[in-house]
Amino acid sequence: MSRGVIAADRSRYIRAMADEFDVDAMIERFKERATAVRNRPLPPIGGDERKLFLENMQRDFMDFAIIGDTTGSLENGVLTLTVDLSGANE
Repeated sequence: MSRGVIAADRSRYIRAMADEFDVDAMIERFKERATAVRNRPLPPIGGDERKLFLENMQRDFMDFAIIGDTTGSLENGVLTLTVDLSGANE
């Protein structure tokens, strides 16, 4: 398959996806993921592995929570997420 055909297929797929994409539903899924990470049980590990697991868990939570707190829009196929990190809306 040539690169032109692959690019055209990708472009058609993205346009079709944008037509039915629900920004609010995506943001809600990220909120649910943040909650799931926060409530994730710790596996039976200790030492350095436990520390690494907890660090990764915190990063996952922060990433999911940030996206879960966005406002989003989809205009002309462009997804825009706005994140207020100022804390002014608390």
